[in-house]
Amino acid sequence: MEEKRTSVFENSLIWFGAAVSIAEIVTGTYFAPLGFGKGLLAVLLGHVIGCIMLFLAGLIGGKVRKSAMETVKMSFGQKGALLFTALNVLQLVGWTAIMIYDGALAVGGIFPVADWIWCLVIGALIIVWILVGIKNLGKINVVAIGALFVLTILLSFIIFGEGGAPVIGSDELSFGAAVELSVAMPLSWLPLISDYTREAGEPVKATAASTVTYGIVSCWMYVIGMGAAIFTGESDIARIMVKAGLGVAGLIIIVFSTVTTTFLDAYSAGISSESLSAKINGKWAAVIVTLIGILGALFLPLGDITDFLYFIGSVFAPMIAIQIADFFILRSEADTGDVQWVNLIIWVIGFILYRLLMRIDIVVGNTLPDMVITALLCIVAARVQKKK
Repeated sequence: MEEKRTSVFENSLIWFGAAVSIAEIVTGTYFAPLGFGKGLLAVLLGHVIGCIMLFLAGLIGGKVRKSAMETVKMSFGQKGALLFTALNVLQLVGWTAIMIYDGALAVGGIFPVADWIWCLVIGALIIVWILVGIKNLGKINVVAIGALFVLTILLSFIIFGEGGAPVIGSDELSFGAAVELSVAMPLSWLPLISDYTREAGEPVKATAASTVTYGIVSCWMYVIGMGAAIFTGESDIARIMVKAGLGVAGLIIIVFSTVTTTFLDAYSAGISSESLSAKINGKWAAVIVTLIGILGALFLPLGDITDFLYFIGSVFAPMIAIQIADFFILRSEADTGDVQWVNLIIWVIGFILYRLLMRIDIVVGNTLPDMVITALLCIVAARVQKKK
């Protein structure tokens, strides 16, 4: 029986749902001190950098038909990749908790019921999405994403139709730091995208469509958040919806945007867990991750995610730089032994370099220079090894 493959359109829907996110809107509010023109430039520049990396990461998995964490084995070895698998599962559990927390908090601003109730409702819907399965979500996603599309347009008109004078926050944010915050969101999807492009019937087209769709919609979400903070002086999206009379519509936007985004985090955590042990069932591991996420949303302080975003960048930017250099430049496609020590050492250097670059204000952020230097180190090391 021929395996069912996802279409380009289905992949685009998945990544539209990933981008429509309260977390992205909230991150956009941080850009207000730059003003709209400069803030928009930072958003666009950061997303161009992040989405190029996202495309290359997805293309690797699509071409070799392997999940994101399986492709990591090609550069770091069978056992060396376990480090990144564990870190990826950890960050995905963190994202699941953050998204449920943000969703429940925002919905609570519209319908003031206890936050724990909304955490359970959102968590239950995510589990439904997981149990239906990635290959059977086509019609459900069309309906959910269609509703989100219409309501998000409505939200945009409300924010940018206010006509008030721009309100600039007092906290300072450099342009380079803003670019880095813009890069951070597409970068957070790097260890996930291959989990979906590997299932695509046309991997190159599906990866391109997924990346472009995500990039455009993610920029849109950032701009909504930034516009809300600048033109309405309000960074709480729930309050804006209440003021605009978007009661039920606001509820739909928040709940379904949270579900469609967080589903990808939980699902990929399950897929990544399969790389840790052949005995693990990805679907049920994803359900367990969602349950842990609900508990995290209920009991952990998850108000500020900037440090979390920088941690993701410092781990996965040098990792994907090495993978890109290995696959596209050095043409290495085979799993090479238990541990690729040279690449692992280069990753450690890249990780430390990222943390050091965070102290320097670079106009393009610190992800791009970190990845370029890490990739060059990987290429040089491979050439030296080849000569020996």
